[in-house]
Order: sequence, then C-alpha cells, then structure tokens
Amino acid sequence: MRRHAVAALAVTTIAALAAPPVFAQSAEPGAIGPGPLELSVLGTHETGVFDASAAEIVAHDPQTQHLFVVNAAAAQIDVLDIADPTRPSLVESLDTVGIPAADGSQVGAGAVVNSVAVRADGVVAVAVEADPKTDPGWVVFYDTDGARLSALRVGSLPDMLTFTEDGGTLLIANEGEPAEDYSVDPEGSIAVVDVSGDIESIGQESVRTADFHAWDAGGDRELPADVRVFGPNTDPAARVSENLEPEYIAVDADGTRAYAALQEANAIAVVDIAAAEVLDILPLGQKDHLLPGNELDVSNKDDEIALKSWPIKGMYQPDGMAAFQAAGSTYLVTANEGDSRDWEAYGEEYRVADLVTEVAPLCQDAFADFPGGTDALIAEENLGRLNVTAANGLRDGDEPCYEELHSFGARSFSVWTTDGEQVFDSGSDFERITAELYPEMFNSNHTENTFDNRSDDKGPEPEGITLGEVDGRTYAFIGLERIGGVMIYDVSDPTAPEFVQYVNNRNFDGDPESDQWQQAGDLGAEGLTFIAEANSPVPGTPVLVVANEVSGTTTLFEIGSSDSDGPGEPGDPDPSTPPETTDPTDPPQPTESETTTPSVPGADGGDDDSAAPTPDDLADTGADVGLAVLAGLLLLGGGAALWLFGRRRRSA
Repeated sequence: MRRHAVAALAVTTIAALAAPPVFAQSAEPGAIGPGPLELSVLGTHETGVFDASAAEIVAHDPQTQHLFVVNAAAAQIDVLDIADPTRPSLVESLDTVGIPAADGSQVGAGAVVNSVAVRADGVVAVAVEADPKTDPGWVVFYDTDGARLSALRVGSLPDMLTFTEDGGTLLIANEGEPAEDYSVDPEGSIAVVDVSGDIESIGQESVRTADFHAWDAGGDRELPADVRVFGPNTDPAARVSENLEPEYIAVDADGTRAYAALQEANAIAVVDIAAAEVLDILPLGQKDHLLPGNELDVSNKDDEIALKSWPIKGMYQPDGMAAFQAAGSTYLVTANEGDSRDWEAYGEEYRVADLVTEVAPLCQDAFADFPGGTDALIAEENLGRLNVTAANGLRDGDEPCYEELHSFGARSFSVWTTDGEQVFDSGSDFERITAELYPEMFNSNHTENTFDNRSDDKGPEPEGITLGEVDGRTYAFIGLERIGGVMIYDVSDPTAPEFVQYVNNRNFDGDPESDQWQQAGDLGAEGLTFIAEANSPVPGTPVLVVANEVSGTTTLFEIGSSDSDGPGEPGDPDPSTPPETTDPTDPPQPTESETTTPSVPGADGGDDDSAAPTPDDLADTGADVGLAVLAGLLLLGGGAALWLFGRRRRSA
C-alpha cells in the first residue's frame, strides 16, 4: 500500500552565498533587466490518484478559462475550470474510446491519451495511442465545450502534438516504439495535418507524413555519425526509420519549420512544414563531464553529495523542447532528460561495474590517468553505480574495450541554434542549486523521500520546458521530474541565460509512501504551460501551470516581479570565488569530493535509503546564482511548503 503523512514545514529564511561555477557558457552576474520573478501558488487540483500519470500534459483555453489535462490513468482529458484560479475545479472528463475516425477505424478499448493542444479558436486536439501501441494511433478533435468533432488516423504512438502559430497546421510526433519482444518496430514519423478547413468534416487526406526513409539504405541522405542508430533491428531497408522516435515538437514563429526531438538518438529532426518533409537530422553530441562547471554526482552508494568531474560523456537526449526568437534569429531550448532503450528483447543500459564484466572491459589506455586505474574507477563510490549505454563508446578489435562511457541525459537545459550549434548549457546548476536547498533530500526520487537516490541515474531529470514573456523579457521554465519543482532562467540573451529562481511545491515533511501521501504536495513535474497576462485568469498577471504525474496534481503559480530591494542589489556583496572543481587534466580522486559530507552511520547508500547529511555538513556547492536567498514559506491552509530560491539582479 502506498502511504503518505502530513507535517507542516516551517523554515526560517537562510541567506546563502554561492560562487559561480567556471564553465564556458556561464554568464557573469550583471545588469540584465528588472528584478527576478516571484512565483506563488494560486491553487491546486488533486485527482487523488498516486503514481499513475493522472496529470501529465496541460493546455489552456483563454476564452473559457479551462485547462485540459491529460489523465493517462483514466485514459481521458480532465477539463478544469480556473476562472477562480485559487480553486481549480473539475468540469468534465473527455473519453476517447469508441470515437469513429475518418479512415473507418474506431478508437478502441485500451487506448491511451498522451497529449493535448488547444487552438486559439477553441479547437482541442488530443493524441491517442492505440492498444497495442505498435498499431497506428489517432488524433481526436473536440470543441472547448467537450463536444466531439472528428478523428483522424496517424502514426504509431502519437506522443505529442502542437499547432502552428496561425492554427492552420497540426504537427504530431509519432514515436513508434517497438514491442517488448521487438516482433514489431514501427517507423517513427511526424504527422503534418492540414486543419485550415472545417474540423467536423476533415478527411483522412488532410494527413501527410514526414518520414526518415531518405536515410535508410537506398535513400539519398547520409546519416551523421553521431546520430544514435542501434538495437536488434539490422534490416538496412528500414533501420533508420524504425530507430528514430520523435518525442517532442517545437515550431518556429512563422510556421515554416518544425523541430522534433529524437530523444534516444540524441538528435533533432528539422521538418519543412509546407512540404511535410524531414530536411535534416542534427546530432547533439555529448557533454564532457571532465570540464569545470559540468560536475555531477554519479553514485548513490557514497553517503554524500559529491559533485565532481568524471571521465563521462553525457548524451543530451532532450525530452521537452521549445522555440523562441531573439535578435531576429530562432533558437531552441531543450530539457536534457535522457532516456534508454529498455525492452524485454533488448536493453542498452548497464551500470559501469556490470558493463565491464558482462560486455567488455574499459580500455586501460583511455582511463590510465585515473588514480588506481580502472579497478578504482569502477568502485561503487566512484563510477561503478552509474548507468551508461553499452551501445556507444566501444573500441572494436580483437580485444574490444570501452574507450568512452556515455551516460543518459545532461542534467541541464540547453540553448541551440536551428543548425544544431549549442550556445548555452546550464552545466551543473541544477544539482548545485538543489544541493544548496535540499541537502537532506538531494537527488531524491519522486515517489519517495530518499537522499542521493537518483545520482546513479539521471539526477534531477529535467523533462518539461516552456517559455513565457514577462515585462518584455523571455523566461524558460524547466520542470525537474524527480526532486520536483521548476527552474527559471532569463533567456532573453540566448548565449548568456541567467538563473532567476527555483520553486518547488513539494513538502518533504510529507511521506509519499504513507496513507497520507497527498500531504507531500506536488511530485513528478511533467507538463508545463505558460499563460500570458492577456489570457490569464488573474487580470494583468501571467500564470504558470504545472502538471505533476506522480501526485496527480495540477498547480497554478502566479508570476510576479519584485520592485523591492533585496539580495543582489547595489551595495550587496558580489560573490567572486569560484567553487573548487577538479581540473579536467587531473582525473578525480576516488575518495575525495568538492562537496563532501560525513557518512551517515548505519546507512548503506542503496536506492531506497533516506539517510542524509545534515544541512550544516554540506559544503558550499557554488551554484551559479550570485548572492542567493533560500526562503521557506508555509502556505496557508495547504500544509505544503513553497521553496523559493532566487537572485535579485544588480543594476549596472
């Protein structure tokens, strides 16, 4: 039985000095506009369903002030009234089963709702996965009153959809995941649907498909070497088409280009919308975790917060993605979650210690500089526990060995040009900031309060991302799936984004494993949407909405900006000492850490441990936040604590 307990979390305000990490893309503190945003909870809708994806993706209709929330647990869309944003209420739920489609098919029992989008005129589009998932799915259309309009057949496992800015085209990411036994592996594709006419009478001919056939054997395109194509399917005629699995789509402002995240492949596809054609596939490369500023914690068996440099290449593998314009150019922002293929017939994920015994050893020459050699490197307090891929980094030959170790995700968000050039990455910010805020729950999981639980996996696991403009500046809101909450950055200058605030409506005094689990607050941030002030239920004030898949909650945050003086204003001390980092030319010592805390007596550091160091034991992790303030605010009547971690920007 899942359990949950309630306790009021009363916290005093703690001021924390933090020095900026040293990495190439980090911006110096400076005058970049008004003060930081201040987010405060308006209200929360609770489904009462735990850990069943009862609140995943959310879309907003300003005319009705309704939210449309994907409730995968019930295979439906929950419609919430937020006219009073302090009391979101369920209006109705939209069921897709039994709806006839234009091709003569019908949405069958067992279908899964994956995504939702709302057009400006009130047309609601819902992506529906078939049962089995390898069959073609559907897009179902409603109006905002809940009336069914029509349905179309699309590709296998439609996972995400979005309208172009003018509303004339709907784009759908057909992920095309394989069956568990790989008996069927559908092609991944992007459906390009003409929705410029009457939706009620729309025909199947409105659906075109942008595929990846040009990169298969016999095609006229050459796949870039860094695009990951792997697994048991070796048929050259369809190897690329069946390997690439579109996850998320962003569209440029003029509606001519779409960009699809190919998460497992660690790449982005560029789509010509008018032609319904994939123009290019952009490899994203790897993040070098030996570089200062890219430190990470790699073990859940060391009983400490240990952000260090390691000989690891992190694959960005973004999930959520968004597009915006700055200085006349289009940029992409990505939440670098990471993902592996893990099916019954094939799995690529191994702990480093298992990789070297079950697949191939580490190349001695590639890791010769590490003190103690590869035997020390694969110890569980070092890299031994970290999950990496077996599909990359292998040196072929008579005695194959791994010359590189590639981990899943980058524990960051990035900004890219539309040519695939990275102009910014947040480095180790997310782990440093959460270490400062939650030293006793650092890298906790979302289903339980556990210290250091996710360090061997993907850390805080940034998943969803959305953009919004406030007072003329563009902000990125990045949801952290595991520890929870939202990181906020000012991305008005795409090459030098600035950390603004971290807000988390999770209450660690509540126990997600108890009968009172709802007292733990929001768990598992999944989907985010920004409501501009012109469309807001709070007149003149923008709102951020976060759907949380584990707690099944949808929370609305009011977004304000502070005009009062605060930390970071002129006259306040300016942090200037960078954190101690392991030099990339000197591999990290296996028994030392920049942010070392004493071991907890009796703790074994396993995945389910909740033992943690005390806050006083945590050394300064140096998050790139200038002079930071940690404020714990007890919410009236809610019993959950809203943690704010923000920096007042200084005038020039």
